[in-house]
Amino acid sequence: MIENYDYVIIGSGFGGSVSALRLCEKGYKVLIIEKGKWYAKDDFPKTNWNLKKWLWLPSLRFFGIMKMTFFKHVGIISGVGVGGGSLVYANTLPKPKATFYKTGSWSGLENWETTLKPHYETALRMLGAAKNPYLELGDNLLQKLAIQEGRGEHFEAADVSVFFGEADKTFPDPYFNGKGPERTGCNICGACMTGCRYNAKNSLDKNYLHLALNKGLKIIAEKEVVGVKPIDKTDGTDGYSITFQCSTSLFSKQKTTIQSKAVIFAGGVLGTVKLLLQLKKTTLPNLSDRVGDDVRTNNESLIFNVNLNKEKDLTKGIAIGSVYHADEHSHLEPVRYGRGSGFWRTLLVPVVTEGNFFSRMFQIAGKILRHPFTYLRFVTVKDFSKQSIVLLFMQHLDSTLSLRKGLLGMKSSVTKGRQPKAQIPTASRLAEKYGKLVGGGKSFVVLTESVLNMPSTAHILGGAVMGLNANEGVIDKNNHVFAYKNMLVCDGSTVSANPGVNPSLTITALTERAMSKIPVKET
Repeated sequence: MIENYDYVIIGSGFGGSVSALRLCEKGYKVLIIEKGKWYAKDDFPKTNWNLKKWLWLPSLRFFGIMKMTFFKHVGIISGVGVGGGSLVYANTLPKPKATFYKTGSWSGLENWETTLKPHYETALRMLGAAKNPYLELGDNLLQKLAIQEGRGEHFEAADVSVFFGEADKTFPDPYFNGKGPERTGCNICGACMTGCRYNAKNSLDKNYLHLALNKGLKIIAEKEVVGVKPIDKTDGTDGYSITFQCSTSLFSKQKTTIQSKAVIFAGGVLGTVKLLLQLKKTTLPNLSDRVGDDVRTNNESLIFNVNLNKEKDLTKGIAIGSVYHADEHSHLEPVRYGRGSGFWRTLLVPVVTEGNFFSRMFQIAGKILRHPFTYLRFVTVKDFSKQSIVLLFMQHLDSTLSLRKGLLGMKSSVTKGRQPKAQIPTASRLAEKYGKLVGGGKSFVVLTESVLNMPSTAHILGGAVMGLNANEGVIDKNNHVFAYKNMLVCDGSTVSANPGVNPSLTITALTERAMSKIPVKET
């Protein structure tokens, strides 16, 4: 017997979780299908050396919370698991600046800054946003950098999705009038991005998903959707059949099919765009030709600043505790890992910026061979996370990629604006100044950046953007897919301009708005 639902949601990140709660509240029968695993606080790895619990690589039997994906033009870090990116993200909840609302394919469809304002407020409340009260060493150094540049007033503590309370003390639900789970005060261990083992991080399983489960939501984990097909009428008026299979088994690929009156794609850019591209060639041929277009990297630079001073502890604090607005387009944040999380050191090489592949390899070799012992001292420091910090630089300046199906999966191409660069001069300059403030800190990047000139991002966006019609976008201003009934997209792939800041709050607000347009179920 095929089970029937009102809504099937593919993915449980910020878009999927918000959709689930709001639909359950309106009386709908809702199912979430999630590729990753359930993670309780005791399941998270103590450090990122525990690759089986940190990385998502099913072929190697790694079923962790973070996935790394590489294309020709960008390397992407994303989240996997029940709760999606909230399990691994750095908790920050900034609002974009005004230019975000007036650019991209969605500009002109609404007065977005005004329209989204109440939904941002709802999102901040639901995610338990609080101003970070702990400015530790990494944050204090950033503030000194801002003052040094004559922009001290542009430094601020971050708004974050963390329950601070009293460190290590457990309290009854502080957010939802007793309907949420108990929470424990943050002990500022810095390990937010390997999964919070202390019940302080306001990940989606602590708010939206928890409340939705109490209202009848069903979640099926470790399953990947491989098919969505209209029932009877080709535009989906009569609903859809959704087919999925196990995502954690190498050999058992038995398929299961269910039916639903409506479907919401919420698997993030990598999940949603990949699936939509596949379905456009099979069961959903009328999807817009713009599927996979307007993909943005948030113009990021991730620079590891490593120092040799064993007395300084850069792990203390939350993952991102502060932000420096370096200019009207640029933002810099210090990102920390908890004690013992030194995996990234295995991938680091010196920063090089110019030339083709062979020229860059020559430059890297030259930098290492000229000072081999210095290089080894930095990458073999005793506690890498204690003596390093990641400087996350983001810009509003725009460039877009397209994702299309290739022989071995999706492939990227540059479509508009300049090609995303692995090294951004402003970011490199700020990292160098930060290193001097640390005391002899040197800059390194992951090898894909210097070797392949491939930038990295933790905030891939777009690919199913809004537009006036199917020639301009994949979805309308209310997140409904053009040419199909009862089909929505609610995740990072709908972000239709470059926010230039961490996008989780914006994805939440956009989904809150989309769900507010759906009526209560008729009885």
